[in-house]
Amino acid sequence: MSKHSEMRRRNNPDRTHDPKIKINDLKHKSKSKQSFTKPSNVATIFLMVIVISGIGYWRYQTMLKEVVKMPLEVRKINNDNSTSAAVNPERFWGSYRPNLYFGMKTRSPQSPLFGFMWLTQFAREMPPPVRHWCDQGDSLQKYGWLKHDGVNFGIQELEERTYKIRTEFVKRLGGQHGGDWTARISVTPKGSAKETVVSLMFYVALDGQGTLQQDLVKKRLSAVTGSSEELGDFSLSFSKQKGPNSAKYNHLISYVSRLDKITDLVKNAFQVKAWDKEHTLPFFALGGRLVPRESPGGPNMMVYQVTVQVPSEIEIVFESGSFVNRPNTLSGDIFQQELTKYSTAFDKRFTKTFDLEEKGYNSADIDFAKAAMSNMVGGIGYFYGSSVVQSRYNDKPIEYWPAALYTAVPSRSFFPRGFLWDEGFHNLLISRWDSTISKDILSHWFDLINIEGWIPREQILGDEARARVPVEFVVQHNENANPPTLFLPLQRLVSEMKGSTDPKDKHFLESIFPRLKTWFDWYNSTQRGSQPLTYRWRGRDFNPKHELNPKTLTSGLDDFPRASHPTVDERHVDLRCWIALASGILADIADAVGKDSSEYKATYAVLSDSKLLQTLHWWPQKQRFADYGLHTDKISLVKPKPPANVHPNNVPPMQKERMVKAEPTYQFVNAFGYVSLFPFLLKFVDPNSVQLFKILGDLKNPDLLWTNFGLRSLARTAPLYNKHNTEHDPPYWRGAIWINMNYLTLGALNHYSKTEGQYQKLAKGIYTELRNNIVSNIIKEYRRTGYIWEQYDDKSGNGKGSHPFTGWSALVVLIMAEEY
Repeated sequence: MSKHSEMRRRNNPDRTHDPKIKINDLKHKSKSKQSFTKPSNVATIFLMVIVISGIGYWRYQTMLKEVVKMPLEVRKINNDNSTSAAVNPERFWGSYRPNLYFGMKTRSPQSPLFGFMWLTQFAREMPPPVRHWCDQGDSLQKYGWLKHDGVNFGIQELEERTYKIRTEFVKRLGGQHGGDWTARISVTPKGSAKETVVSLMFYVALDGQGTLQQDLVKKRLSAVTGSSEELGDFSLSFSKQKGPNSAKYNHLISYVSRLDKITDLVKNAFQVKAWDKEHTLPFFALGGRLVPRESPGGPNMMVYQVTVQVPSEIEIVFESGSFVNRPNTLSGDIFQQELTKYSTAFDKRFTKTFDLEEKGYNSADIDFAKAAMSNMVGGIGYFYGSSVVQSRYNDKPIEYWPAALYTAVPSRSFFPRGFLWDEGFHNLLISRWDSTISKDILSHWFDLINIEGWIPREQILGDEARARVPVEFVVQHNENANPPTLFLPLQRLVSEMKGSTDPKDKHFLESIFPRLKTWFDWYNSTQRGSQPLTYRWRGRDFNPKHELNPKTLTSGLDDFPRASHPTVDERHVDLRCWIALASGILADIADAVGKDSSEYKATYAVLSDSKLLQTLHWWPQKQRFADYGLHTDKISLVKPKPPANVHPNNVPPMQKERMVKAEPTYQFVNAFGYVSLFPFLLKFVDPNSVQLFKILGDLKNPDLLWTNFGLRSLARTAPLYNKHNTEHDPPYWRGAIWINMNYLTLGALNHYSKTEGQYQKLAKGIYTELRNNIVSNIIKEYRRTGYIWEQYDDKSGNGKGSHPFTGWSALVVLIMAEEY
């Protein structure tokens, strides 16, 4: 019985089965009781029945509208205080604002925020742009973490055209509120660059409650003292700049109504002041105290600004008021000693974890790998807020329950928020570096499951996160899935925890199991196909007007070609394989926690059965796995004819529309690419089968997927290879090289090269060549451009899409280490 059915029965019990009610009893009532048979009384009864039924129906409909935002009724994995300084002081503070070039906050719902901004004075562009949020439009030549251990410290470089900025931070535990931390920001000129004047700005802003007080020394903001529920009393001290040149100091004391408006507030507060004695060089300086009268409780934001000719260096020291036995201040030489200690420990741990020297990589390659891994863990954020969700029962979007999310992000510049299917790939690397961080992340994601078993696939929590998302992508629909990739890191974590004697490991598995069960059931009820043992992604447009091939955003592969005419009868091979993988891992978890695993083992046996898989998805004519549905390749985008009664000079812009040139028929979809490989990627192909031999041959075919830079997403021979999906929608998964899919391919090749079978040597040869191609191209592009990219061009190997993209593209570290 579905949850909806169960709730309906509770609200509308079927009283005809109540043994206490017998229709014949009405014949033996007194005369006064028989008066109910009068016409007027019959009408009254009829009216009462209608009213009661209406109320019951209204209550049922109201309940259905609420279901989408009801949490799953099992014990949460994370208690409300699990991220507090009292319970988890080590990870209380962090660089948990990945959308910023540099910022600090705590893992609490209303943490005070600390952030860094800068601008180049006397620049070509006036007014000079303020750098704050990571933005590709800023055109920085390079930025990212060089070292970051996810807990204690981080070292980052940000590279402008004529100078470099280095941000470093170190934490120190102590007291009841997470301890202290210090950030050091240094600026150095590049090469023979001419004199450059830079303003460095650091701020503190309160999120909803608390107080701030300024400490002025000769009109210079030397410190801020404050208090909040999360931090108790605290102080933030600003050192004088260290460098050969004099500096100008300015500050801003103000009030910001929303945290996503901080940049705008600072820009609007600038005043033009004289730089030198002759008053010939005006520079942009913050304007002192600008607190609007309507601000409740006084200022909630303070900004420290130092303007100096580079080179220069400043330190920002945060100290907790409850850290009473502090041995010394974490600054100057003490800061450097601690930074060196953590940096050295990081190098040793990285070598022990990934052992890249033994793989033959030189020091420059290893530094690249350290940066890639550091950007993954340095890109972990802490978000709090409510998703905007909608079900078929809601006329308008509604708010999910307020929740926290500790998660990595795909791209600090373009996707600084949580994505469900990305996060599974992220944690393949994170779990290898620090399994405790990974389990913490996974726990936060699983706590987002609602009573239906659904997790919103994009997590847009809080004002800052929502400000970065186009309106059309904000609302999450509860019938739309995403690949359950969180099972990927669980596969290794579960195997490690099976024999563990640590009670925390057993608690973790016992806590996630009921949530995984519900999640798995949701997939099997909402994403199943019309035929037994088939699956279909929901969310495709059944009546496309402008799309060449309706996108399947829920699959994670967006515009990868599926059946041209979506119907309820299509079947998707990748989704079937994801469900098979999930069932096998659920069986392992059930065994580990002493639960009945027979149902999941039976499901796995059926879904992984090679004969049944071939019956549903093997295309005999092309000898490959494929989707099946109502399809034709004879479709194009054409300009519609202008209205006959409109003058040619007055014709409004008209977008190209889809034209179907041949009637579709039910058939396998002619789109060889990543989707076709899923039975191989997730290792469901028999190692001695003809199918494996054919797949291995197709991998090496340059007319299909093979390039010198990795496997392209769609074969060059496919009808929609590199085709725009709309007039303005360029190809995305239609030829470009994606690292997450190449990682799965290498994992499969490595598996088949070590599994007894006829094609071990063939798989090994392809594995070695493909691995070398991928690693060498990503490193080449990193050195050429300064970035790791979202995708890579299949013709040139050049980086494409958003950057830096140190989400799943950072899996290159595991590829280098041969960890699958």
